[in-house]
Amino acid sequence: MNFSLTRRNVSLLTLALLAVFFVSFNLFANLTFHSARLDLTENRLFTLSEGTRTLLENIEEPVTLRFFYSESLATDYPRIRTYAGRVRDMLEEMQAVAGDELILEVIDPEPFTEEEDRAMSLGLKGAPTTEGEVIYFGLAGTNLVDGREAIPFFSDEREEYLEYDLIRMIQNLSEAEKPVLGVVTNLPLDTGAGGLLAAMKGQSVSFMIYEELRSRFDIEFLEQDFTRVPDRVDTLLIAHPRDLNETTEYAVDQFIVKGGKALIFIDPHSEVSLTAGPNGEPVRGYTEASNLPRLMDAWGVEMPADEIVSDRALAQRVQAGFDVRRQEVDYPLWLAIGSEQMDENDLVTADIDRLNLGTVGHLVKREGAETRLTPLVTSSKDSKLLDLEYVKSGPRPDELVRDFNPTDDAYILAARVDGVMSSAFADGPPDPAGNEEAEREQTAEAHVAEGTEEANLIIVADSDIFDDRFWVQTQSYLGERVAQPIADNAKFVLNAAENLLGADELISLRTRERSERPFLVVQDLRRKAEERFLQEEEALQAEISAAEERLTQLQTRAGSELGGRDVLSQREAEEMRRIRHQLADSRSELRQVQRNLRRDIEALGGQVRFINVALMPVLVAFAALGVAWYRRRRRLKYSGR
Repeated sequence: MNFSLTRRNVSLLTLALLAVFFVSFNLFANLTFHSARLDLTENRLFTLSEGTRTLLENIEEPVTLRFFYSESLATDYPRIRTYAGRVRDMLEEMQAVAGDELILEVIDPEPFTEEEDRAMSLGLKGAPTTEGEVIYFGLAGTNLVDGREAIPFFSDEREEYLEYDLIRMIQNLSEAEKPVLGVVTNLPLDTGAGGLLAAMKGQSVSFMIYEELRSRFDIEFLEQDFTRVPDRVDTLLIAHPRDLNETTEYAVDQFIVKGGKALIFIDPHSEVSLTAGPNGEPVRGYTEASNLPRLMDAWGVEMPADEIVSDRALAQRVQAGFDVRRQEVDYPLWLAIGSEQMDENDLVTADIDRLNLGTVGHLVKREGAETRLTPLVTSSKDSKLLDLEYVKSGPRPDELVRDFNPTDDAYILAARVDGVMSSAFADGPPDPAGNEEAEREQTAEAHVAEGTEEANLIIVADSDIFDDRFWVQTQSYLGERVAQPIADNAKFVLNAAENLLGADELISLRTRERSERPFLVVQDLRRKAEERFLQEEEALQAEISAAEERLTQLQTRAGSELGGRDVLSQREAEEMRRIRHQLADSRSELRQVQRNLRRDIEALGGQVRFINVALMPVLVAFAALGVAWYRRRRRLKYSGR
């Protein structure tokens, strides 16, 4: 058989050799570079962070992870199969870093086997398929003692949190004991809006931030009437407390003066406290406002009790009624605070993308204070202060925007306060007044008037940060609540608590989670459109109000005399008809203004869709045709045609 090395045959031979080389290289790479990774994403989402590596390299006691994945049954479910590959890769990468201290077992629990029974006994949950089978896709962890943690089923809704969820489980299992967080609060963190009554009926739904805290810390609730902060408490969380008596204030005071750490949330107007429960009323014993004026004065900071920050630039979007329609408008009393208002030099806030807060107060450094106050979160300069009583009257969003006159000041919403503290009880402990326990505590420990160690506090002038409706959407999956954050409220609270404990490793993981990036062009366009809308709407509403008032006067006069018969002159009757036409025209114009509110935004959206769906493919096609035409011209030129 003759084989001539024509151009066609050389091309075919080259393609065959390339195919052989491609297959061979892939086989070689799979065997040799099985654990190698090349992460080309913008934020290196698939690379273990330094915080993860630090924790894995310092595991205190061996941890065993059992990854249950029904691989054979998941063949027809590409989303599960793809996500399972990522989970397994990350677990193997973590094992490579931790070495012998992290043991990984990958188990395929086939139906009706001991492995399936084991998965169920470890707290994992299977997802039923349409064929009646059950897919397991979860992780169970144990340590050498009796510690046990589980992720019942991996939901891709939390894919951005995968590294954090895994390393948190490992850290909880590797630590001999969880740090203790002492909680002083009048918020129903553990029972939700239903309170104790709902808990007794088994209907309580705890706040998601509390669930996050509980998974990381050993929570110890302190009654709001205690004489001493227990020694086992590592950090205090004071969240919207009721008014503390002197004995309790003194206990907190001495904890701080001796160098204690505390995360404090106070609020001039707590909307989360006013949330109605199943009976339609707030939890019994709720407090509308909270403050710690005596202690805060000693710490060198204060929160004005009758002032609320209103911010036009950071306003959240809410549904509000205009005429008979409902529109989405800015509400300056509820703030959506972006990264520009965060302290980028503080680890707690450096990578926070968004905080959603409601009716926020502000903090002021006391004149002559010797402590340091470092703002962590501030308002924009397009803000002003409103009187609390006015806020409680329930002003409409359009009224707040229309009458807005900013002060050009940025107000401090959250701050770090540190330094050596002086006691708020300069004359010594308060009189026990018959409290034997307080008397014993005061006798056992000497009063400390001036601290010798630096205390560290983080104070936030808001308690609505805990409210689920502000920052998270939850859904039930296989009986478990799955959180889908729309803001970083939980991230901020956990960052602050862990930073005060000196455990900063997990912060670097949690801050890798990204909230949805805002479309700034659309936001600016929408705000300008609404300003025009409000001006036109105000003018039309004034015309409508004046016309309705005049029409009412004429109708009242007509109805007050002789049942309305022959009492209006022809001129007045004509005026009534004209006013009715004017009202109809004005309302029609108002509806047109409302339609115009979205026109520019929809036009921009149409342009973006056209560019993405039509224009870019057309440009790529023309570029390809141009390259083909150019190459053909070159071939013709060199062939002499």
